[in-house]
Amino acid sequence: MGIAVSPQIHPQVAEFIDKPRKMLINGRWVNAASGKIFPTYNPATGEVLAQVAEGDREDIDQAVKAARNAFDSGPWRRMTASERGRLIWKLADLLEQHTEEFGYIESLDNGKPLNIAKAADVPLAVDLFRYMAGWATKIEGNTIPLSVPYTPGAKYLAYTLREPVGVVGQIIPWNFPLLMAAWKLGPALATGCTVVLKPAEQTPLSALRLGELIMEAGFPEGVVNVVPGYGETAGAALAAHPDVDKVAFTGSTEVGKLIVHAAAGNLKKVSLELGGKSPNVVFKDADLETAIPGSASAIFFNHGQCCCAGSRLYVEKSVYDQVVEGVAEAARKIKIGSGLDPETHMGPLVSEEQMNRVCGYLESGFSEGAKALVGGHKGGDRGYFVEPTVLVNTKENMKVVQEEIFGPVVVAMPFTDPEEIVPRANNSDYGLAAAVWTRDIGKAHRMAEQLRAGTVWINCYNIFDAALPFGGYKQSGWGREMGHDVLNLYTQTKAVCTRIA
Repeated sequence: MGIAVSPQIHPQVAEFIDKPRKMLINGRWVNAASGKIFPTYNPATGEVLAQVAEGDREDIDQAVKAARNAFDSGPWRRMTASERGRLIWKLADLLEQHTEEFGYIESLDNGKPLNIAKAADVPLAVDLFRYMAGWATKIEGNTIPLSVPYTPGAKYLAYTLREPVGVVGQIIPWNFPLLMAAWKLGPALATGCTVVLKPAEQTPLSALRLGELIMEAGFPEGVVNVVPGYGETAGAALAAHPDVDKVAFTGSTEVGKLIVHAAAGNLKKVSLELGGKSPNVVFKDADLETAIPGSASAIFFNHGQCCCAGSRLYVEKSVYDQVVEGVAEAARKIKIGSGLDPETHMGPLVSEEQMNRVCGYLESGFSEGAKALVGGHKGGDRGYFVEPTVLVNTKENMKVVQEEIFGPVVVAMPFTDPEEIVPRANNSDYGLAAAVWTRDIGKAHRMAEQLRAGTVWINCYNIFDAALPFGGYKQSGWGREMGHDVLNLYTQTKAVCTRIA
């Protein structure tokens, strides 16, 4: 299978996807033990983009063995923290040098616009690696004064060590393939863990190309292993593997619950970054010139395929029509098309399955009385496009209000009493993110305190930084990604006590 090199295709990307991609195990690129391969598709056309080795239980087992050996007896544990940090920084430099290439890979494999991938996905991944490279030398324990009542007169030196948890299985999603790999790999490597990374079967290419850069940077064999494959086979085997010390997963809440059950065998540590149905609250005193485009971006960024998307839009009644019409007008101006088209604002959804899921939710909403102010349909006759959609006449008990759609669909509802909005906003199984738009800073912070969400944005949305922890309340997950907090996911504390007198 070949792809013609055209002005639209980066020549190195064309070369990369032209050959069947292998998996990375113990520093070597190998075929699946079964010899199987699977296709990854270009969501803009529905055509096969590349062929990839299909990992399964045996491949996961080999990758875990490689990671275990690298952790227990390889050079990784003997490296100084400074040396680990320099390697992570070198990986960031290499990734930055290949920004254009990774932008094309993300656009082709995921569907997102090329200019967005180059401006956001790749730079944020680079920044994450650099941020985590700095933490490698700053993971510290404490000395603790002891007062042991049953050994009067004795003196002790007591301290704690922060040690890497060990072999980590990491399962990442398809909505931000490169960035989510960075979110997972950065802290695991900074803390001294070794990794088996399972990218989403819909978007494995950027993780495999990143694996090449990891080897080019000089990471020891077995420290990072990349095994593409399906969730129900490779992913399930990784989550259940008895020699994996921790599993980190980003994806749907439904699959997150399966991960928890699979991890019970050896009681491995688990962190989960799961779904959301985030409330976006606009008060009548908000700066509407900022709140309207901000609310549109909250739901339509990345085609709505964001776990933290502002998919429930609550607007105070006196400005409801103005805000909702403003968001609808923003939706009307969005040009959908191939991510490689520089005029495209919104690309396709990632797969035919996802497109059908979103369209199914639209049909459900219409059957329950919702109306589309704009959009509401599949887009085009080729590829996996769905029109950006604003649903009105929605009620709290509708499926489109309660369940995560994970597409460019916002449900808009008015409110009259500011006192009612907190219970309504919190009326969800999820608690990943929320936003408040108001000029009243006191009101904003009172809302932030009352909203049950891991992130609350005030007069902004979708602001991410490597230093800012991210994660959810309720069924939106366990633990926090990024920031200082993420180090807790990949380390464990050892207490050491020595009698000195």
